Amino acid sequence: MSNLDQIAKLSGFSKATVSRVLNHSPHVSQGTRDTIMKIMEELDYVPNGNAISLSKGQTEQIGMVTEGINEVMLPFLNSFVETASQYGYQTIIYTSGGDPVKELQAFEDMRRKRVDALVISTCVNDLELLSSYGKYGPIVSWQRMERPEIQSVAMNQYDGYMLGLEHVIARGYTRIANAFGRPTSMNTSGRMQAYQDIVRKYNLPVQPDWSPTGIYSIRQGEQLVRELLLNPGERPNVILCANDLVAAGVLNEARRMGVKVPEELAVVGFDNTELAHTLGITSIYNPIAAQAQNAFQLILGRLKGTEAEHQQLEFQLVKRATT
Repeated sequence: MSNLDQIAKLSGFSKATVSRVLNHSPHVSQGTRDTIMKIMEELDYVPNGNAISLSKGQTEQIGMVTEGINEVMLPFLNSFVETASQYGYQTIIYTSGGDPVKELQAFEDMRRKRVDALVISTCVNDLELLSSYGKYGPIVSWQRMERPEIQSVAMNQYDGYMLGLEHVIARGYTRIANAFGRPTSMNTSGRMQAYQDIVRKYNLPVQPDWSPTGIYSIRQGEQLVRELLLNPGERPNVILCANDLVAAGVLNEARRMGVKVPEELAVVGFDNTELAHTLGITSIYNPIAAQAQNAFQLILGRLKGTEAEHQQLEFQLVKRATT
C-alpha cells in the first residue's frame, strides 16, 4: 500500500482529496485539511518533492548563472534569492568559473525540467546558443542583451556614467581617465559612448592610455593610479571607475602617494555600495536590488501567464568627499 493509500484509508477521504491537501488546493475544507494533516504528522509522512513537481508541471526552482560570486554581484544575488523565496521559489546558483561547458549545464537543466527558469548574472557562451534554450523556459538577464529570446532588466549605463562625467566637468575636472570594466560588455560600450560624447561636447583632450578596460578590483585600481600618475607628461585630474572597488583602490593608493583628493585627483565610483559610503567616495547609485526584483517578476509573469510587476528605475549621483 502506498503512502497516499494509507493516508486515504486512515482519514476516510479519497486519494484525490489527500493530493489536493498536499498541493495546497483551496478547494478543501479546513476540517478535512486538519484531519489529513494530523494523520500525515502521525505517520511522519514527507511529500516527495519530485512527485509534487511533476503534478504541478513546475519545480519551483530557478537557476542563476554566473561566472563566480563576487562583491559586485552579491546585492543582485541576495535580492533575487530573497524575493524568490517570498513567492515559494528556491534559487540554485550555477557558477561556471568561465568554462562554457560548465555554464551550459544550467541551460541543459532547464531543458530537462530540473529548473523552471534561468536568470543570467554573467555568461561566457555565445548568446545565439543560449537564446536557443528560450523555448524550454523563461530566461532573464542582468546583462544588457539585444536578444528577443532573453529579456533583460539591465539599465543603460550610458545614463549613469553621463551623470558622473557632467558632474566632474562642472567641478572643473577636464583631464578625464576611465577605468572601464569588461571590454565585451554592453555596459562598458555604453560608458565608452558617454565618454566619447562628453569629449566632443566640451572639446576635451583625449589620452588613449588613460582609458584601459578589464579593471574590476581594488588591486587593479591601485595599480592603475600608479601607472597614470607616475608616467612622465600630463596626468589626469579625475578617474571614473568601473565600480566602487576600483574607486577604493584608486583612492587609497593616491593617498599613499601623497596625492591630494580631490584637489589634485578626483575619484568617482559606480554602484554606490556601502564601501563608497564608508570611504566617502562620490558614486553613481545603481539600483541593483530593484533590478533583481524586476528579474524575478519577469520570470514569475512568464511562469504564471500574468503581467509582470515592473519598477521604473533610474541612476542617481551621490556626491561625497572625492569630488
